[in-house]
Amino acid sequence: MSIRSRLPELTDASMTDEQRRVLSDILSGPRGNLDGPFLAWVHSPELADNAQRLGAFCRYGTRLPLRLTELAILATAAWWKSQAEWQIHAPIALEAGLSPAVVEALREGRQPPFEDPQEALVHHLAYQLYDTRRVDESTYREAVEAFGEEAVVELVGVLGYYALVAMTLNVFEVRRGQQPLPFEEPAT
Repeated sequence: MSIRSRLPELTDASMTDEQRRVLSDILSGPRGNLDGPFLAWVHSPELADNAQRLGAFCRYGTRLPLRLTELAILATAAWWKSQAEWQIHAPIALEAGLSPAVVEALREGRQPPFEDPQEALVHHLAYQLYDTRRVDESTYREAVEAFGEEAVVELVGVLGYYALVAMTLNVFEVRRGQQPLPFEEPAT
């Protein structure tokens, strides 16, 4: 899959040794590609190093089931209208067990028809946090009871990390091939 951005393409001749090292680390890691924000982050090797480690944990290492992690990622992508983030994670979310109706409702900005109370809780917490920049006591207690404190800390980390991803993808206009965009581009 080809990806592009508004940043200049890095070539072997234009990359620094540190950029080459980071690129090698990314390509040999669990992702195996330069998809998503890494196309931008490789321009700053130190950021790429740190973000890659955090991202690997947020995506592959939390206590949350993959289905709930991907729901948090899609909620973030929808909130930020992050084209590439959605294109990358919608298929993963479907494969992880989110229903097509939930995925489509998120994309359209509608309340999803959740059948699973844990999915509804992750969605509620995410949107409460994004909308009010806080989580009320009732939602917090419900999340801790459902997932445990460590998993709630990790969920907030997933939301924060993927907000960084979304901002990166939006600012640098990262796009995946010629796929149709899932969100209408806002006027700037």
